[in-house]
Amino acid sequence: MKGAPITVRCDCGEVEHVPYGETWTCPSCGRRWNTAQIASEEYWGIMREMRRYRLEVVAVSVLLAVAFAITLARVDSRRFFPAVLGIMGVWFLVYMPRWRKKVRARARSLPTWQLHPE
Repeated sequence: MKGAPITVRCDCGEVEHVPYGETWTCPSCGRRWNTAQIASEEYWGIMREMRRYRLEVVAVSVLLAVAFAITLARVDSRRFFPAVLGIMGVWFLVYMPRWRKKVRARARSLPTWQLHPE
């Protein structure tokens, strides 16, 4: 699995997004930055947590789709259509904004690491 890139800010002001475990040489000053200085367990723990958030949404949406399919097979589709619209409204206007707020709050609270040039 590929992790999210790490934003490295060089002392000279250059900024680069570097994949975890790789080194980056600043084109301005020549300093080398190694993202492997970050603890592997901490980095991959954060990646697992973010994946879990995404899988939560996928699981809920799959469950809703299965429930819709089963209900549609048993109920007249004209009577079911308003209910689907209502559930989709709740999904997009209530559930997803709360989910996004939770994920953004967690992303803002993630640790920052101080890398040292090699």
